[in-house]
Amino acid sequence: MNNTFQETKHIPVIEDLKLQDIPYGTKQRFFLHIVSDGMGMPVYLPIIVAKGTEDGPVLGLTAAVHGNELNGIPVVQRIMHEIDVSKLRGTVVGIPVSNVPSLLRRTRRFLDGNDLNHLMPGKPDGNVSQVYAWRLVERVIRYFNYLIDLHTASQGRINSYYIRADMVNPTTRQLAILQNPKIILHNPPSDGTLRGAANELGIHAITLEVGNPATFQRGMIRDGLTGIHNVLHYLDMLHSQIDEPVEPPVICKNSHWMYSDEGGFLSVLPEVGSFVKKGQPIATMRNVFGDVIKEYTAPEDGVVIGKEVNPINQTGGRMLHLGIPGIQ
Repeated sequence: MNNTFQETKHIPVIEDLKLQDIPYGTKQRFFLHIVSDGMGMPVYLPIIVAKGTEDGPVLGLTAAVHGNELNGIPVVQRIMHEIDVSKLRGTVVGIPVSNVPSLLRRTRRFLDGNDLNHLMPGKPDGNVSQVYAWRLVERVIRYFNYLIDLHTASQGRINSYYIRADMVNPTTRQLAILQNPKIILHNPPSDGTLRGAANELGIHAITLEVGNPATFQRGMIRDGLTGIHNVLHYLDMLHSQIDEPVEPPVICKNSHWMYSDEGGFLSVLPEVGSFVKKGQPIATMRNVFGDVIKEYTAPEDGVVIGKEVNPINQTGGRMLHLGIPGIQ
């Protein structure tokens, strides 16, 4: 415990990420004073910066925008640890925990109950979550040229390893393919998301969905590391070898969630990443006595991006996230 304290207590506290002030060929850690809590104590955003020996792109890596989405944290930590700045062109900025208050509470939503990834870029004079979001974007994110935002499924659900990206944009398309995912979902940047806010600033951004919430999954973490190393090579920031996928990803033109119209105990049958055919059974709902009260089938052919695993399902609850292949 004392060693950890010694390692962190001398980390510089900053109010804004001024990359131009960081010396070339260095790797540094910072605490950005982003807000203060209800006792007037500072809330610090952890930032790791690896600045190469020459100018180049700025790649940002963000994890835990939702406080219970953890797989991205070790991905960012390990990438930043592994980078050799003497061989790096440009700058990599890692934020292992983007939503500090929610991480400490082990919850998806911010202190005021809002979803931080639904109100980006926030407001400088808004409510609690809006101010936090605005300062994150204004004081850190806006300095990036590229952004990979790492997420997981929500509580009670599981995801395949998949990417959300604008597949019409050639740059974000390539960033997505380089992740070697099972599935890529064509998903233009939407208002309110960190990816959407980055796009408005001219930053090429993708969302990397790295498995399941509230856990560390070694395989998913390894896949995330591989994809980011591929991007560093593609952007000519580090010279390495591209890790080619075992098989090409399934690229979906759109997707939709299937919702229940009865409440009860839910069993979703297909595994994530599997294909389903129209009319194939995909879920069963039982009442409290164990009687089957409803069986659900796939409305069309598709691939299972994610699914609900919490058996307790109210009427109108999510069941299965179905991707519809269609973009080459």
